[in-house]
Amino acid sequence: MAPRSESQTNLPRNMSRVMSESDFSGTDQIDHRDYKVRKSALIGLINWSHVVGTFVPHAFLLSVVFSVSQLIYNYAWLANNPVRDEFVKVLNDAIEEPVIFTVGLKVNLLICAVIYYIARMDNAVYLLNFSTFEPPSSWKVSHDEILQMMKHQNCFTEESLSFMKRILARSGTGQATAWPPGIVQCLKGEKTDNTIEASRKEAEIVITDIVDKALKKAKVKPSEVDILVINCSLFSPTPSLCAMVISKFGMRSDIQSYNLGGMGCSASLISIDLAKNMLQRRSTGGIALVVSTETITPNLYHGNERGFLLQNTLFRCGGAAMVLSNKMTDGRRAMYKLLNTVRVQGTTQDAYNAVYETQDKEGHRGVTLSKEIVKVAGKCMEKNLTTLGPYVLPLSEQIPVGLALVGRFLCKSTSKVLLSLGLDGAAKSVLTSAPKHYVPDFKRGVDHFCIHAGGRAVIDGIEKNLKLELYHTEPSRAALYNYGNTSSSSIWYELQYIQDQQTSNPLKKGHRIMQVAFGSGFKCTSGVWLKL
Repeated sequence: MAPRSESQTNLPRNMSRVMSESDFSGTDQIDHRDYKVRKSALIGLINWSHVVGTFVPHAFLLSVVFSVSQLIYNYAWLANNPVRDEFVKVLNDAIEEPVIFTVGLKVNLLICAVIYYIARMDNAVYLLNFSTFEPPSSWKVSHDEILQMMKHQNCFTEESLSFMKRILARSGTGQATAWPPGIVQCLKGEKTDNTIEASRKEAEIVITDIVDKALKKAKVKPSEVDILVINCSLFSPTPSLCAMVISKFGMRSDIQSYNLGGMGCSASLISIDLAKNMLQRRSTGGIALVVSTETITPNLYHGNERGFLLQNTLFRCGGAAMVLSNKMTDGRRAMYKLLNTVRVQGTTQDAYNAVYETQDKEGHRGVTLSKEIVKVAGKCMEKNLTTLGPYVLPLSEQIPVGLALVGRFLCKSTSKVLLSLGLDGAAKSVLTSAPKHYVPDFKRGVDHFCIHAGGRAVIDGIEKNLKLELYHTEPSRAALYNYGNTSSSSIWYELQYIQDQQTSNPLKKGHRIMQVAFGSGFKCTSGVWLKL
């Protein structure tokens, strides 16, 4: 990470200007002067109980050692004190059991059993460490260079180039985001290389780098990995990316590997959830490696339909690797504990078509975004947060939500009855008087937010709907500015920023971090982590 001067405090790396009102265009500004979040005391206690819970294995070990030492002492006392034989005989006859099992030893053994039971019931999954891909300087390009790359394709009209220029200017991306070498090389006068080999090379460079760094940070050997999950939405070669990693790092032949494709930007948390379920099914503890990336090389759109051109301006190279463990002994060295994961899948035709890979009228392959995507994403996110709410919100926020839902249900039921009686005016009046949806204050139960950096409009919309403060969306804006939309890995660039750079809302032990991402299908996934 590049060092920052005093004038750049709280701002994204490489950002040379202060965030201005133009960064929030189209969004009602939130007045956060003298704003203080009313944190829930109960949730604070729960958070610290998780932190204290990482000492459970040590407490169990200490209790076992004490029990064994006490047992040895009691036995030695009996063996080396023959004068007490008559006393021991009388005592044994009275209590009808060996005297070496004293009351203190029994209590200690009971404590051992309770501690072990608590540890087994928790079945926690920990994030030991993670890494993100830091692209080399040769991969980084400015907005002008991106437009030059588009011109070098010799397929875009002036209208399309002008459209992409406007989108880039409003995208929230910075002047040093990464494109793969197969496309960047056209700036040197070479032909764009979007072959399968160039695509595989991009994937190999990114994945090898992040896996190597993540394993070293977590102090885990490749041979210790039991489960491998890789998600890459649009590039799915044969052999798979999982096979590439297993071969490259010499992992075990009995490793359980899963290659996920077609799930878009929400795939990282889906992969985390899959790894969590696989770990918790093991009778003994295990290690899982999750890799989230997207390969840009084969996915440059070469047509002129506007619905497809957005992918050429938003997506960039990136990736993240996460090392998970459900071993009780790993709690003390883990960075985070996974508290919850929630996945919501849209089932309507509009949801299915919201993000759709297809061909345009001229046969050029690309990904198009439908006009209904904002509505679809809003519904998906509402369902997701409604499901997640009871796990992260205090009762003072949950009760108004429940009352509003009950009130709306009663009003709808009443209006239907009135309509059946022909009282249309009364039915309309009842519907009008129905209570509005109560938007709970997630800030009361969550300290940090990692909102998928899909674009400035996505971040603006969530900031407005959840009534977040500027410092809550700062990590998302920083990730978008410094790296662009790196698809499923963007939420990890944001966590990296919170962890290493953010001073406006410093990360502390016992804090909760919520990650939210959207994906094709249409899906909304969320995950909540606790800082250990």
